[in-house]
Amino acid sequence: MGSPAKEPGHFDAEGPQHSISIKAFALGKYDVSSKEFLTFLRETGYQPTSCNPTLGMRWHSPGGGRASPPFDADPPHWPAVCLDWHAAQRYVDWLNAKVRAARPETARVHGPYRLPTEAEWEYAARAGTATARWWGDDIGVGNANCNGWVVLGTIACLRTSTADRIFGLYGMLGNAWQWTADCWHPSYVGAPKDGSAWTEDHCLRHVIRGGSWNSLPVYVRSAARSSSGMDDEDLISPPYRLSRRPRSSLSDATKRRDQRNASSGSRYSTTSISSW
Repeated sequence: MGSPAKEPGHFDAEGPQHSISIKAFALGKYDVSSKEFLTFLRETGYQPTSCNPTLGMRWHSPGGGRASPPFDADPPHWPAVCLDWHAAQRYVDWLNAKVRAARPETARVHGPYRLPTEAEWEYAARAGTATARWWGDDIGVGNANCNGWVVLGTIACLRTSTADRIFGLYGMLGNAWQWTADCWHPSYVGAPKDGSAWTEDHCLRHVIRGGSWNSLPVYVRSAARSSSGMDDEDLISPPYRLSRRPRSSLSDATKRRDQRNASSGSRYSTTSISSW
């Protein structure tokens, strides 16, 4: 995990490079979409914090089953951006509550859904490679939505059309930064070696990964990492994708639902990741 000092674009925060072990997990093929997040808002009336108070950019959730995205023309399958880490966690809590309500006899205290750990995210983004990006060391053309091969000013795509060849995950690099479960630390000194989230009691900033539509290619690498917190004003605050327990530990009802979603081409289908 991390990058060698010789990798073009390497930052000190990506070291020291180290080996870790990760248990099997599953990761969503796509980021959570605006449509999915709007369902959560309409059911709960939760009001996310504005991602840019200066410009008044925010999700609108007045209650009564009504909600709207920050941008009037938001397509339903856009990544759900303009959200802080706590809003992502509230969505996870809501989704888990629905799962537990549907199958109370198999319910657990936590999960099955959660944000991926930073280690899980990098393992998934690398897709079995040791190069700077899953498709190679160079940014190339047509591989990611970033400020390198598209005109600066392009906003997040509905979803990127390129999936890695190993796990079939879309948009892991470029398009929009993605939240992880970890608190921000300026290096990997002292990081867990079991792939778990590196957390603290009072965490003001969390790790974001993957780069964005307005990121230079140096930030669109599997090892590149940054952070975001409550004090940031970002027009395109990070979206997120969900992780969960592997299929062997899910309830039969959850497995049947995932099979239906996969057969219908649903963006809820997930890709199982083997142990690292």
